[in-house]
Amino acid sequence: MKLHDLKPNVGSKQKSKRVGRGISAGQGKTAGRGTKGAGSRSGEGGHLYRQGGNLPFFRRLPFFRGEGFTPPNQVTFNEINLDQLSEAFKANETVNPETLEKARLLRDPKNPIVILGRGELKVALKINVHRVSAGAKAKIEKAGGAVELLA
Repeated sequence: MKLHDLKPNVGSKQKSKRVGRGISAGQGKTAGRGTKGAGSRSGEGGHLYRQGGNLPFFRRLPFFRGEGFTPPNQVTFNEINLDQLSEAFKANETVNPETLEKARLLRDPKNPIVILGRGELKVALKINVHRVSAGAKAKIEKAGGAVELLA
């Protein structure tokens, strides 16, 4: 079999009905649309979200429709990596929100703090923060430090 031998199944392809081409064609004059009314006119049906006088669904939704939906209760964390901690703190120091703020590592002191695992930790630190990634926790404990989570 070659490309020029390929044919669709018999009856699977039909020619489209040519409407509005004169009375002898069988679908002339009103072309099967009836005589008057919205259905007989071009552009009938309105745009995609038209609901015939009802308030459209997307305008009934409760959120602001400017640039998508922003969850109201999402939490933004201060993200701090291990390489930043090893630069800012000496061995056996305590790392907590107050010391991190003094070291100017927090973007917004009101937000909770998460420690992420980029880089290596060269010194043992006692860390008290809100959240620690699994990789960061493993690296901290390997360096001889300890992790305690705040509520």
